[in-house]
Amino acid sequence: MLLTKSTAFIIGPIATLLGYIMNAIFWVQEQIGIPNIGLCIILFTIVIYMLMLPLTIQQQRFSKLQVKMNPELQEINKKYEKKKDDQAAMMKMNEETKAVYAKYGVHPMGSCLQLLIQMPILFALYRVIWNVPAYVTSVYNAFSPLASELLDISGAEEFMTEAASSLSVSNFEMTMNKMIDVLYKFKTANWSELLESFPSLKSIIESTHETVNGMNYFLGLNIADSPMSIMTSAYQAGSYLLIVGAVLVPVLAALTQWLNAKLASTGNENNNSSANSNDTMNATMKSMNTVMPLMSAVFCLSLPVGMGIYWIAGAVIRSIQQVFVNRSIDKIDVDELIKQNLEKENKKREKQGVPPQKIANTAKMSTRNIETSPSKQLTTDKKEVSKEERADKIKASTDYYKNHSTAKPGSLASKAQMVQQYNERTKKK
Repeated sequence: MLLTKSTAFIIGPIATLLGYIMNAIFWVQEQIGIPNIGLCIILFTIVIYMLMLPLTIQQQRFSKLQVKMNPELQEINKKYEKKKDDQAAMMKMNEETKAVYAKYGVHPMGSCLQLLIQMPILFALYRVIWNVPAYVTSVYNAFSPLASELLDISGAEEFMTEAASSLSVSNFEMTMNKMIDVLYKFKTANWSELLESFPSLKSIIESTHETVNGMNYFLGLNIADSPMSIMTSAYQAGSYLLIVGAVLVPVLAALTQWLNAKLASTGNENNNSSANSNDTMNATMKSMNTVMPLMSAVFCLSLPVGMGIYWIAGAVIRSIQQVFVNRSIDKIDVDELIKQNLEKENKKREKQGVPPQKIANTAKMSTRNIETSPSKQLTTDKKEVSKEERADKIKASTDYYKNHSTAKPGSLASKAQMVQQYNERTKKK
């Protein structure tokens, strides 16, 4: 991957915008005398995740409300399970499902929409962190004097081409940007080889190396280098403290990712009233929550330390956000939420010229208690009747049969006559 700016569709412009933010953060650091890329990545991650906080809250809110909705949605699916071929039944099923989502104030595609918005931002974020010199002016300027000298000196092209191959920088050409691509990935051994190959550039090579080290080293680790490479070179040099620091990067990345997943799953479990019916889904999620942190640790071993710092910082920030989101969602009054959503829905219906919708003031009610317009009233709905009304109907029916029966009360003829009179009354209706 080259360190020049991304020109990918959507991701490129977003990366450029995020680059302005990172460049501004690094400029502030320079003004206070701590121009360090590792610290810049942490501050940059905090700013970006704070900007994405509204999307994060909406996504977590949707996830938690979905847990509350699941019993009703499962009841609807069970109700129409044997009517998949009935188009009218499927329309009613969709109508009931929409009513449940409307009741809780979420969109069926709400979570997917938020992910679609977040994904290009996250991909662009990776691009900026991976390609710091392309987006941070001061870092680029630290390499440009040396790159300019190398462009004009004999033998530099062969040296840089070989270095690019060893550092996995593809499509190398002798241009300013691609020279910086290679120089930014230089390890200590590469700098020593460069100095030996071009002693006439000793002064500028040493000054550039010193400046870059001041920017790149964070807690003793070169963020442009991978933990595996650092461990190898540290072992050869007998620097065991540096090995511990390199090991901590993938370990902390995995640990913080696991903690973040644990907090997210704990929030859902606290609200999951239908855990037994979701055993397969829960088992899959638990497996993912175990596998993904381990994968993070493996990837961190071969990726630059800067990416590991980003993963750790991002997981810590998401965990803190998750704690506050969990507390906020747990305090939601579902009855009040339904009331607010009803008001919003009725405003939409009013604009559409549709009669208002009435919803009973209970949190765990079934969609059968949602009254829609007469044309959309489901035939399966049952009107609730009070005990007094039921008793009055039974008494009226009994009195009717007594007054219109000529047979002896309690006899077989009397009962047959009651059935006949009932059938006649039903036909008239």
